Amino acid sequence: MDALISPYGGTLVELIAPPERAAELKQEALGLESVDLSWKQICELELLLNGALSPLTGYMNKTEMESVLSGLKLPDGRFWPRAVMLVLPARVAEKLSAGQSVALRDGEGFMPAILRISEVWPAAPEAEVAMAVSAGAPLARPLAQPGEYYVAGRLDGVALPPRHDFLALRLTPAEMREQFARLGWRRVMAYQAGQPLHRPQHEFLQRAAMREEANLLIHAVAGADPVMESGHFALVRACQALLPRLPAATSMLALNPMTPWAAGPRKTLLKAIMARNYGCSHLVIGGETPLEGRQRRGSDIPSLDRDSAFAIARESLGVSLVPFPRLVYVEDRDEWVNEAEVPEGARAQSMSGPELNRRLMRGLKVPEWFSYPEVVAELRAAYPPRERQGFTVFFTGLSGSGKSTVARALTVRLMEMGGRRVSLLDGDIVRRHLSSELGFSKAHRDINIRRIGFVASEITKHGGTAICAPIAPYRVTRRDVRAMIEPWGGFIEVHIATSVEVCEQRDRKGLYAKARAGLIPEFTGVSDPYEVPENPELVIDTARFSVDEAVQMIILKLEHEGYLR
Repeated sequence: MDALISPYGGTLVELIAPPERAAELKQEALGLESVDLSWKQICELELLLNGALSPLTGYMNKTEMESVLSGLKLPDGRFWPRAVMLVLPARVAEKLSAGQSVALRDGEGFMPAILRISEVWPAAPEAEVAMAVSAGAPLARPLAQPGEYYVAGRLDGVALPPRHDFLALRLTPAEMREQFARLGWRRVMAYQAGQPLHRPQHEFLQRAAMREEANLLIHAVAGADPVMESGHFALVRACQALLPRLPAATSMLALNPMTPWAAGPRKTLLKAIMARNYGCSHLVIGGETPLEGRQRRGSDIPSLDRDSAFAIARESLGVSLVPFPRLVYVEDRDEWVNEAEVPEGARAQSMSGPELNRRLMRGLKVPEWFSYPEVVAELRAAYPPRERQGFTVFFTGLSGSGKSTVARALTVRLMEMGGRRVSLLDGDIVRRHLSSELGFSKAHRDINIRRIGFVASEITKHGGTAICAPIAPYRVTRRDVRAMIEPWGGFIEVHIATSVEVCEQRDRKGLYAKARAGLIPEFTGVSDPYEVPENPELVIDTARFSVDEAVQMIILKLEHEGYLR
């Protein structure tokens, strides 16, 4: 290859206006309606603005979307695998119309762009899925949900969304291309790492780059919200730790502002377009440490014929896809090899994602045949052993079941044991200090539980212990609270399963009697359902066990899970 690969479509389409025009757009925005975008939407907007999705100039209209879904091409005939849409809830989209301009803003009010709306229409997920199936490349997930709308239009960019971390590594496609040109790189192989790299990835990438006579770009997927995503900094720091083991003259690390997408053929081929726009002629696909326990095959293309997909990338996109094979460690040779090439009788080993996590959580050794000490050190800093992690014990049960009594006793016992800061978030206490303005409707109870979950997640994030004791009657809300907390530490759900008859007998405040008399509407267990937890870590009936016995059961569970020593 005599020159760096050109952008897809021939020209890098950057949508950020020059300074004078940007100033005019900011002034214009003062009189425009604003639309707030989610973090993921902001990341996709950044890819449009910086040229990574060239030659697109904005969000697709209905004709373009249908052409991409049903034929994998834009209306002008150019290959394009994945629809790039702005999806908005009905309450927002119904106020918008063709010909209108709106300011697109992030959660802090920053405005990266103005959207010149050309079309607004309701999503039809079933029809869209059917179109994609007809093209032989089903969607990994629907583009939108029923009731949502699409808004199409051209973008006038003002500035890239603000980033505050690893700024030297956040290069736009134009900046990356300038860097490659300065270094004299022509053939570049990209690996869009979504997980920390270990020895199998290191060995394969070095061999593949040498085989292809290409330079290597570790293009880490770093669009996640660094405040909310626990693994963001661990990923980047682990990649930085590994970089010195790669040849300095032919390797580079940079950050890609995309967020993880659901796997599928369309995603893979769009990633190839983005790699080309960044100046890369080759793209490694697959190769991450899998959750299911085995190395993923060399392609994440489940439906589109593999050979056809590779041919599309090569012929339509000009990018060579490099499959990461299933690798195993052969002890006799002290190297990772393709599973199909393991010598007869040789001992082969591998390590799954859950096993790696178990070793990190338990403070156990990670063997050097799998990873390097400096990478493991970064992961241990980000994911300390459970005995040094924060955790939440989340009680749920009917009013009068004994939640608050057991929660308070557990709090006292943990404080007596020492070594941890413990915060009690009892339902009545939270109602008084955080949710005094809320009533007891289903909506208000949900808000109250989510507030408790948020506070508990912050306590857990910083290594503390949160003891929560609300009624929390709804499964969906409890699952959402678990999802808030588990990225940062432990979550132990304790169902206090005391029967409603026993709870009513204990009722000192007469709440059940008032509810049965119709004086208290939507009372859990009487006029409103309590949804029994599906898979709690513990189930305790306080009619069978004393408070101290219940506390001891929880302590033993925490010890078993590794949170107490």
